Amino acid sequence: MARIGYAAALEQFHPTELLRYSQLAEQHGFGGVMAADHFQPWVPQQGHSAFVWSWMAALGATTTKITFGPGVTCPSFRYHPAIVAQAAATQAAMTPGRFWLGLGSGEALNERVVATYWPEPHVRLAMMQEAVAIIKKLFSGKVVRHDDGRYFRMERVKLWTMPDVPPPILVATSGPITAEWTGANCDGIITPGAAPEKLRMLLGRFEQGARKAGKDPDKMPKLLQLHMSWADTYEEALQNAITEWPNGGMPFPKQDIRSPEDFAEIAKLVRPESFKNRMLISPDLDEHRDYIKQFVDLGFDEIHVHNVGRNQEQFIKAFGEQVIPHLS
Repeated sequence: MARIGYAAALEQFHPTELLRYSQLAEQHGFGGVMAADHFQPWVPQQGHSAFVWSWMAALGATTTKITFGPGVTCPSFRYHPAIVAQAAATQAAMTPGRFWLGLGSGEALNERVVATYWPEPHVRLAMMQEAVAIIKKLFSGKVVRHDDGRYFRMERVKLWTMPDVPPPILVATSGPITAEWTGANCDGIITPGAAPEKLRMLLGRFEQGARKAGKDPDKMPKLLQLHMSWADTYEEALQNAITEWPNGGMPFPKQDIRSPEDFAEIAKLVRPESFKNRMLISPDLDEHRDYIKQFVDLGFDEIHVHNVGRNQEQFIKAFGEQVIPHLS
């Protein structure tokens, strides 16, 4: 059965407050946490952007059952892939069987703060692929090196603290080429909510890549992140979406936008109709349950839901009582 997870928006909440919400989510039947790895929030209104690796260490130490991971870390700019491998191995050693490593090719909002230049998408993809190769080498636990790469170098070295089983590597993608590469080279896939026909295509390409590599895609994790807005009334839910998560109503790629202030200027163009077919806005819990169920039926193993409003405690309790029991 599908696991329903809680999407922890570190862009929106103080880390201590968000830790309490995540603990509450575990108590109310959420089976996992997907933690945002950002250096800046999307828009200034969101107000936070804590360091996800510190936060996940606290999450693992103060919960007992939920699985969790970053959704997602870019191992190419702010972090060298060897540092990502060390951080992930340490977290997995401290929380055996609970941690997964989510990776992506990055967004200028977070990565441009240290990059000397911001490359085109195909270059960012190639950098991530090389970074994944380095991480996999280090996860072997052996002494390894990387002295023939195009984008990265690594001296002869090994990870000295390793879990008994390395954490699974999941890659985030919304494109068919990366989805197929992920199936062939990684352990699972992460993708954001989209039209069912697009998601069906992505899963198909992921499965195609896995089978070409001799793997069984049915045994590989398939994670989905869904943004939604739920509140007592439609008007409140809509206002939460417009105020707190206007980026959810922007129907274009966002990887090249560099600052929260730039996003805030674009957000002035967002209207209620901008969210149509992009984010469910409703006070009806049955409607949210049915919306999530269609993605369970598509074959996703984990669906991490993010309610974009500030009403997190109310949302967690309502979904725990009236939505999750009917889905998982």
